[in-house]
Amino acid sequence: MTTVIVDGGGSNLGSVRYALERLGVRAEVSSDAEKIRRASHVILPGVGAAGIAMARLRAGGLDRVLATLKQPLLGVCLGMQLLFEHSEEGDTACLGILPGKVRRIPANGNLRVPHMGWNALRVEREEPLLAGINADSAYVYFVHSYAAPIDPNTQATTHYGNPFSAVVRRDNVCGMQFHPERSGELGAQLLRNFLRL
Repeated sequence: MTTVIVDGGGSNLGSVRYALERLGVRAEVSSDAEKIRRASHVILPGVGAAGIAMARLRAGGLDRVLATLKQPLLGVCLGMQLLFEHSEEGDTACLGILPGKVRRIPANGNLRVPHMGWNALRVEREEPLLAGINADSAYVYFVHSYAAPIDPNTQATTHYGNPFSAVVRRDNVCGMQFHPERSGELGAQLLRNFLRL
């Protein structure tokens, strides 16, 4: 198994790599298109702004590479949002691998944006990506101001003012809005599940 973490300039590259190392997986951080194409598993992490992240991916031709992958692909946080067609953040055209538009979380009473901290994960259906997750005690760590809608690709949701997609999957393409690398043993289990796909 060869796992590549896409170097799109996100500041969580190191933390994702270390989380995989704790699972016994040595992942390479790379922006090399051929290395990404040859990997058995690809992770697209991200922290920052959608427009800047997409500009970096397009500059290296990685937008086209990611859109054509057949092996398991996991988007994390901003990386998940980039899988969709469009983000309201900077009115950004994204990768378009998954249908839908990522929208800003509305400020709502006492709810602060960004949504930051631990929140419950609600498993919506049986899914290999969520194997072994106890729905009664599933808390994961979020830091985000934009969120993807709930649609047929939604596997788990979280509620913050309104419900949104926390885990998505369609065929080989997966996304986690939260940070599994910062979500303790549950996050480690989710990464293990992805690596078993």
